[in-house]
Amino acid sequence: MSFTAPWWRSAVIYQVYIRSFADGNGDGVGDIAGLRSRLPYLKSLGVDAIWINPWYKSPMADHGYDVADYRDIDPLFGTLSDAERLIEEAHALGIRVIPDIVPNHTSDRHAWFRAALEAGPGSPERERYVFRPGRGPDGAQPPNDWVSCFGGPAWTRLPDGDWYLHLFAPEQPDLNWRHPEVREEFESILRFWFARGVDGFRIDVAHGLIKHPDLPDLPPRAEPAVLGPLTRRDEVRRHLDHPHWDRDEVHEIYRAWRKVADEFPGDRSFVAEAWADTPERLAAYVRADGLHTAFNFDFLMCRWDAGDLRAVIDDSLAMLGAVGAPATWVLSNHDVMRHPSRYGRAAGRSWTVDTRYEPEGPLDPALGTRRARAAALLMLALPGGAYVYQGEELGLPEVEDLPESALQDPIWERSGHTDRGRDGCRVPIPWSGPAAPYGFGTGAQPWLPQPDDWAGLCVEAQTGDPASMLELYRAALRIRRDHPALGDGGMTWLDTPEGVLAFRREPGFVCVVNLSGAPYELPAHTALLLAGGPVEGGVLEPDRAVWLAV
Repeated sequence: MSFTAPWWRSAVIYQVYIRSFADGNGDGVGDIAGLRSRLPYLKSLGVDAIWINPWYKSPMADHGYDVADYRDIDPLFGTLSDAERLIEEAHALGIRVIPDIVPNHTSDRHAWFRAALEAGPGSPERERYVFRPGRGPDGAQPPNDWVSCFGGPAWTRLPDGDWYLHLFAPEQPDLNWRHPEVREEFESILRFWFARGVDGFRIDVAHGLIKHPDLPDLPPRAEPAVLGPLTRRDEVRRHLDHPHWDRDEVHEIYRAWRKVADEFPGDRSFVAEAWADTPERLAAYVRADGLHTAFNFDFLMCRWDAGDLRAVIDDSLAMLGAVGAPATWVLSNHDVMRHPSRYGRAAGRSWTVDTRYEPEGPLDPALGTRRARAAALLMLALPGGAYVYQGEELGLPEVEDLPESALQDPIWERSGHTDRGRDGCRVPIPWSGPAAPYGFGTGAQPWLPQPDDWAGLCVEAQTGDPASMLELYRAALRIRRDHPALGDGGMTWLDTPEGVLAFRREPGFVCVVNLSGAPYELPAHTALLLAGGPVEGGVLEPDRAVWLAV
């Protein structure tokens, strides 16, 4: 296998939510066999690598993010041998493989946590996790007021009186990253998988590993919490010293991880899921001796507004450039509403790291699709790398009407049935045929039900249709791979009227995105390389984007 280095500075990486990608054994759940069978599709799409959501042995309280054994594959997905074959086959096609790593917490079925429960209060086994006595005269109150990301308190009391911390579900106890055994164990896990050929890791909750040693109560919530249409972006871009998110000491861990990656050939790399409240804080994760890349969630969270998007792009490139790191752009993932459904609302708005996106107003699917096509061309033309979430290339919307009986995200139960959770962006993707399961599998019905109107969104239906979202992505990735201006590098903004974004990349490339409400006359160009929709008379309609040769 031969790649140019450093590949991660320009890579387009495809996120495989393995449960929902392809079912190879007919049980209704995606697996490694299904993924292996679809590697030719990923090759034809033109991606450089795949990021695979957790496939480790797990009780599946949070769909694999509660890991019981980091060195084995869950039988739901296959075997360790299956994973090794997948890595070999992907490499043979020129596709790199990046598994998820979940270092903030383990499963409550992990051998360490079972040992901690058996050993009792004050034992060395409990020091690997965050156990504390409760507050109040009888210890009946939690140690502090921290709350779970899934709803409810972040502490659970055991019969012996001790409380343990879980920033997510009670089945996901937080590790104590101040303990040397925790650090040694994860460095060993990294080496285990690097030795099997993986090309890097996506780090789950990379900003959450270190907690304030005193475990103080949460600070007052900063206001305003949400960006409205009239809110200036800089009014909310403040760093809050938080007791368990984005603490400075976390970078010591990643400097050690970088050294582990550097032990292996082939530019092994990390990408951080780091929710930071300013670009400066995000850039700290990707300094020269730290992690390689970090998801740009400011871009993902930004509303469909030219001024806001330009500010996000400028801030990101400036701060990341200052530490020599590339930007890593992303529009959707397995934790947020799919972007055609965000952009398809007239009252679309940004949101911030400490809030959950809430859709406002009715969905206009045609508007969302037009904007999603334009957003794809914008993202893939920007300097740096990009991530594509499975089904994004098909134009899949969020499934917002899943029956309550089908919901499986722990957020649904933990919130007292007030937050439907993330299942709507995790519905298995359609491959072929006129009805569910649309070629996802050949046996049991998919683990989440698919909509009745997805036949036209199938891979089979879109392949060869020049107007389809799939062929737009294929063309964009082909041009991006071949054009010397695209990928890593610089860019220069061009003068445009309000609501229009245009930038030049050398040699001879211009991207124009019309986010205004009026048609825009394109600048002089020698060729139209790619368009998100029809372009007539040299005029770009609203919510369209083009790539030009100049």
